[in-house]
Amino acid sequence: MFPLWSAKIETMILIYDLDLPALTNLLKEWNEPAYRAKQVWQGLYQHLYNSPEQFTNLSKSLREKMTENFTFMPFSVKVYQDSSDKHTRKTLFELPDTNLIEAVLMRYGDPADAPHPNPSPTSGRGAKERRTLCISTQAGCAMGCVFCATGQLGFKRHLSSGEIVAQVMYYAQMLKEQNETVSNIVFMGMGEPFHNYENTMAAIDRLNDSDGYNFGARRFTISTVGLVPQIRRFADEQRQVNLAISLHAVDDDARVAMMPVNKRYKIDEVLEACEYYVAKTSRRVTFEWALINGVNDTPEVAKKLASKLRGLMCHVNAIPLNPTAGFDGQATDRQRAAMFKESLEQAGIPCTIRMRRGIDINAGCGQLAGAASK
Repeated sequence: MFPLWSAKIETMILIYDLDLPALTNLLKEWNEPAYRAKQVWQGLYQHLYNSPEQFTNLSKSLREKMTENFTFMPFSVKVYQDSSDKHTRKTLFELPDTNLIEAVLMRYGDPADAPHPNPSPTSGRGAKERRTLCISTQAGCAMGCVFCATGQLGFKRHLSSGEIVAQVMYYAQMLKEQNETVSNIVFMGMGEPFHNYENTMAAIDRLNDSDGYNFGARRFTISTVGLVPQIRRFADEQRQVNLAISLHAVDDDARVAMMPVNKRYKIDEVLEACEYYVAKTSRRVTFEWALINGVNDTPEVAKKLASKLRGLMCHVNAIPLNPTAGFDGQATDRQRAAMFKESLEQAGIPCTIRMRRGIDINAGCGQLAGAASK
């Protein structure tokens, strides 16, 4: 795992903040040959090294320079929790400025299944045995969604691209010790990824690099509350990364009550941006829907939603609400969730009811950080 964190890292360079050209230029300043940068890059992202001592193919003098100038650990592990079924692990990280962020590992499939015969960062584990990471892009969040524990914390700061990447590396190294690999990465943890657009995309590019971690673009999913300009920019870039929109309501008054961002970007404007995205990329959009008992889980709401989405290449991912201390809404029960799904599908809109993970450890984003802050 990562070496112990110390205050010294505040004066050092987080190695994951460097892309390959920046790393090459820095090593050139150290009078190192250009090929050394590629060796460091492959050590970081292919071999998952997390300390200079592991780079045995480098000279002792270069390893000493790396020790003096680089940190591989942008945070300390404040606490981690495993769900009772051992399928979910949630880790609370503390940054040097004392801000807290969270990342979650979710295991799908039988953990006792035979390990992948030739594991690599991109081998994946198939639909029956997936290892999905839920990663944060900000400490706190400025969007203020009332049912979200992170929104209840408020915005602290953006994470750097390296701080985002480091969360993936932390779990990738953990899984490697268990002869397992990351299969999917979702930017659905703390923060609004499109509010920190540049750093989020830089992190994806670094993880996607074919000479490094080589994590397939289609294995990433970005979740946004619906920042319209960024959706359109994302569409223009024609990335293969999956796009998910947190919708949760079918009319503007109801959505404003849950998601203040709707004051700025109305539902129809968000859906127009989604249509633009589909037209540009030929990729479908996923709409996330937190099922709140008696609020947005009725067949009538489902029919209105279907009317809004008709003709758009999309899919609805519905999940019973994760309870938080700052919101008194209750999760939909199984029967009501099934009726919601049936109503959507009868209207021609595909829908999946996702199972909640880690409820016994408050695995919803921001819940552990909120508890620790208190």
